[in-house]
Amino acid sequence: MTGIIGAMDEEVEQIVEAMQVERIEEKAGMKFSCGKLSDKDVVIVRSGIGKVNAAVCTQILCDDFGVDAVINTGIAGSLDAAIDIGDIVLSSDVLHHDMDATGFGYPLGQIPRMDTLSFKADERLLAAARECFHEVLPDVGVHVGRVVSGDQFISDKAVKERIISNFGGMCTEMEGAAIAQAAYINNVPFLIVRAISDKADDSATVDYPTFEAKAIKNSVILLKAIVERI
Repeated sequence: MTGIIGAMDEEVEQIVEAMQVERIEEKAGMKFSCGKLSDKDVVIVRSGIGKVNAAVCTQILCDDFGVDAVINTGIAGSLDAAIDIGDIVLSSDVLHHDMDATGFGYPLGQIPRMDTLSFKADERLLAAARECFHEVLPDVGVHVGRVVSGDQFISDKAVKERIISNFGGMCTEMEGAAIAQAAYINNVPFLIVRAISDKADDSATVDYPTFEAKAIKNSVILLKAIVERI
């Protein structure tokens, strides 16, 4: 069974509409819709916004539903000038941009006593996403690279530049690294899929509402194709 996580209602409603729902379970204030999508077993859930919600959600998927893969879909702010609003980023790896334990000798972004700075996305899921992308979204730009996460909506150019300087990365959002970390410690493959809704700078609050609907629509189209392929 594949677990699919979105942070907001808007991100999961269209996916649930496209699936055959067999049962709905509620836990920790989250609604888990189980059934078939493209004839594959899936469970779809809105985690809520932020890393704590995302991590709790992922752990429930592992413990209660026994998922064998987790895909997180949603929107993000671009960190790379070559990535336009409406493009989609597929994670190569994911890290926390707001983790700072440098006082204990850890690299910026690394969680103390974890054996990795960033969490690597599953190669099989990534390959499946890349293969089907051009079939279902031929007019949309696709990029593979680092996704960075923090409990911040980035709408300040100086903050954006600091994140880029410290970590690089293609986009920034608020859940992916927590989902990746939870999947990593449970030995569950994961992939983060992000449609770009804004430039993560001073224009972000203007761009976001305008492009949110388009970004979500593209993510849903791609997600259905990925599930069918795997």
